[in-house]
Amino acid sequence: MENLTLTGLLKGATSEFPTRRALSVSGKLDFTHDRLQQLVDHAASLIVASGINPGDVVALTFPNTVEFVVVFLAVIRCRATAAPLNTAYTAEEFEFYLSDSESKLLITPKEGIQSAQAAASKLKIPHATATLHDAESKLSISTSESEFSSDCSILEVANDPSDVALFLHTSGTTSRPKGVPLTQLNLASSVRNIQSVYKLRESDSTVLVLPLFHVHGLIAGLLSSLSAGAAVTLPSAGRFSASTFWSDMLSYGATWYTAVPTIHQIIIDRHFSKPEPAYPKLRFIRSCSASLAPSVLSRLEEAFGAPVLEAYAMTEAAHLMATNPLPEDGGHKPGSVGKPVGQEMAILNENGVRQPEGVHGEVCIRGPNVTKGYKNNPEANKTAFSFGWFHTGDIGFFDSDGYLHLVGRIKELINRGGEKISPIEIDSVLLSHPEIAQAVAFGVPDDKYGEEINCAVIPREGSNIEEAEVLEYCQKNVAAFKAPKKVFITDSLPKTATGKIQRRLVAEHFLAQISTAKVSKFGA
Repeated sequence: MENLTLTGLLKGATSEFPTRRALSVSGKLDFTHDRLQQLVDHAASLIVASGINPGDVVALTFPNTVEFVVVFLAVIRCRATAAPLNTAYTAEEFEFYLSDSESKLLITPKEGIQSAQAAASKLKIPHATATLHDAESKLSISTSESEFSSDCSILEVANDPSDVALFLHTSGTTSRPKGVPLTQLNLASSVRNIQSVYKLRESDSTVLVLPLFHVHGLIAGLLSSLSAGAAVTLPSAGRFSASTFWSDMLSYGATWYTAVPTIHQIIIDRHFSKPEPAYPKLRFIRSCSASLAPSVLSRLEEAFGAPVLEAYAMTEAAHLMATNPLPEDGGHKPGSVGKPVGQEMAILNENGVRQPEGVHGEVCIRGPNVTKGYKNNPEANKTAFSFGWFHTGDIGFFDSDGYLHLVGRIKELINRGGEKISPIEIDSVLLSHPEIAQAVAFGVPDDKYGEEINCAVIPREGSNIEEAEVLEYCQKNVAAFKAPKKVFITDSLPKTATGKIQRRLVAEHFLAQISTAKVSKFGA
């Protein structure tokens, strides 16, 4: 375990499965594991020759392209730290992330990302572009003045488990985003956990629907597949497209996919409105990054004939913490995020004492996949790392079978007159209504109870559901004190770039619109 590195796992897969397909861009190109490794080693030698040293941070902002994959793997191969960033950030956001990560170089696609370049220029960070001209060429990296050239061999560079390979920020749902350094050991441990629990093999194939600047797509989708000798297909558009998803899955022999609930909802809605003539035979479908309503899970299973395995993950854990197992390993429980994988997990009370099954407390973890701490943030580290555990900020409990059930975030639980109410529970009830497509419950200030429950819902296409009907449905399906007192009918909900709904932002938005329950579209 001490010598475990992600780059070592990738090299092992290349040695064992050199001629198997590793990476495709739908309809455009296919690379074997050996070819991908050659591209990565050459790009790594270019990055070293440009003056990047071990430990330096290289910021990357790309759509989901082959250039991103090669550059990301090249950066970590030369013992530098990759910091992938969302292409949709504003110049001000890029300035914060580039500065906080102390990036030494920004790499973008050939066409550039203007907001990122403006921020880099202001911070005097050099900017380079990466281009792969065709399937036979090598990757070129160049600045406006010159093209990087290689005068060294990357083969002499040995990766170390303690190398910080990836630097990401938490989504900042409650405060300023915190910087999370993840080492080669963290990433390799997580990748091995994912491969083990889902039995990923060289015969597996997936289509990547999630952005690669987030651990879900990057680690669960891309790196776990490549390290297993399996294959990954990138959509030709560089992002998820519902119209091409199933044709890509069929064309490339996909055996599984992983997505956030928002994308699962889009996929299932499209299935009912525009069904495909044929669907691939999938081993499993995976859901993570936000709570999946049991009603959506059952519709997915019924439509596509594969078990839907809900998982639980965090950036600080290099993604996976727990998951529902495959059917042959115990099966799944709708509403649960499954069992811990490859790490210790405990439910602790506020004094750090383990709680027995059925008793609520904070979900805490420790293991080789967990970050050693936030960057330059002693206050956050003091809060997050205590009693010898990393504290997730999530409230949950273990059932008698050892399956974890999440109740909500500590800071998201709604405290109505002393009653602690899980917004996830209310979401599930709302989503079980046949005319509701998406829903989110949240707490609002209340003079009498301290907090009261409101919710926002997106009706299904063609539905004219009214607030009164939603309120009545909730009153029939949850205890009176848990039922929402106001419903906002809308056509979109604010989400992060990775499809997460941030309750705090939803609450702020709808409180500002409190005079009406019919809200105009404001973006997703």
